[in-house]
Amino acid sequence: MRIIRVGRSKLFPKPVALCPNPGSMADANRRLSENVPGEWYVDSTCINCDTCRQLAPETFGDTGEFSFVTSQPEEFPQILAARRALVACPTGSIGTSDKTGLSAAADEFPLAIADGVSYCGFNSQKSYGGNSYLVEHPAGNWLIDSPRFVERLARRFEAKGGIRYIFLTHRDDVADAALWARRFGAERIIHRLELSSQPESERIIDGFEPVQLAEDFLAIPTPGHTRGHTALLYRNLFLLRAITCGGVEYAGGFPLRGRSAGIRGPNR
Repeated sequence: MRIIRVGRSKLFPKPVALCPNPGSMADANRRLSENVPGEWYVDSTCINCDTCRQLAPETFGDTGEFSFVTSQPEEFPQILAARRALVACPTGSIGTSDKTGLSAAADEFPLAIADGVSYCGFNSQKSYGGNSYLVEHPAGNWLIDSPRFVERLARRFEAKGGIRYIFLTHRDDVADAALWARRFGAERIIHRLELSSQPESERIIDGFEPVQLAEDFLAIPTPGHTRGHTALLYRNLFLLRAITCGGVEYAGGFPLRGRSAGIRGPNR
């Protein structure tokens, strides 16, 4: 079985104010002194969500309080990874003086990481940068937790057949689920103990026994991170769940570190 981790790696006791324009470019005037000199930088709006370090670990590091540029990307694979991180950053805290290729990087999302499973990018500050996933299925596509609502990403989803179901693992990562549900007429699925975070959800999971939601999709209540946290088992191959600890996993050669998404193969 492969495991896709969704959610946060640490508890954040302090509330964080939403930036006025999530996903925008960082402010060079607020560039952190810890950044190494060069085109790429992180500014002081960083909330240390770990998104950039998952996507571009060769470029971004962690002080324990925020991310910063540890090494300027020089080769194309590193530059591409940094561009993806800039697009995915939930607070628009990453900047570069070279805007070349950013639009193309945005169009890469959702980014395939395993058979029929993609990382959505466009992480939301409302979920403290939690990752979200698209599962493509003949009977209708599934969105696992919510990215921030961006029409550009919506058009990409539309090209892949839209969204039929939105599975919400727990209250922390609902983000813009209501907007995605409205955009695609999708059915939201959530555990009753998490319902206050998405009270208009169309389908409610009760109790703590596994529930077959549809062919290939089994909901498995796993209380702990939150009372009603629920994992989703897809085709008995992929387990999508939130986590509260770090680690390093790999997804089809695409490195995803720390708090959100790794896919663990059967031999790991």
